[in-house]
Amino acid sequence: MAAAHEHLADSADETPIPFRQAVEALRAARLRPEIEIDPTPAPKRLAPFAYALEAAVVERGAGPDGEDRDLADGRLVVLHNPAGDETWQGTFRVVTLARAELEPEMGADPLLPEVSWSWLTGALDARGVHYGAPSGTVTRAGSHYFGGLAAREPATQIEIRASWTPAEGPGGVPDLAAHLSAWCDLLCQVAGLPPAPLDMTTRGGIVPLPQRRGAQPR
Repeated sequence: MAAAHEHLADSADETPIPFRQAVEALRAARLRPEIEIDPTPAPKRLAPFAYALEAAVVERGAGPDGEDRDLADGRLVVLHNPAGDETWQGTFRVVTLARAELEPEMGADPLLPEVSWSWLTGALDARGVHYGAPSGTVTRAGSHYFGGLAAREPATQIEIRASWTPAEGPGGVPDLAAHLSAWCDLLCQVAGLPPAPLDMTTRGGIVPLPQRRGAQPR
């Protein structure tokens, strides 16, 4: 992971210490091997300081020609306003996106939005992270194919957009490693991966959330 995105202060001395430490804490997250994660350009107008990551849940060699296949993907953005933000109710805000393709039967479940939101809150709670002011949307979209694509099965996509304010620890620094781990738990949940044991001595693994069926090939 990069130390900070280039649109932040050119000099590390100009970047607030709590923000630098919070971003550095992301490196402490130990994620299961199916997760691929990389820095990505952060939004420039949402807060004075921002850092972003993109991640994908990858099934190795699962494609028709033995290539890797993405089961879910998403983005996590950390925003920081040293002066505080009345809407956030704090100086930090975590903004996330998680999306995946679902089985048609599950996509038709009328309780899917509520269940999907519970996957997010369940992941945060299982990691024991403290947070406030959560908000978000769950969007379900169906695709039906015609003409030259008529042989394809109907597909349902789910998209979870959410944000919350991480509780600040000593020095005003939130434990973003735990928040990142919880978000990756959510990605694996929507991807349909079976739960992995949670090593209580380190951050990592997948908490045993309610399991859905496996994802369909894209």
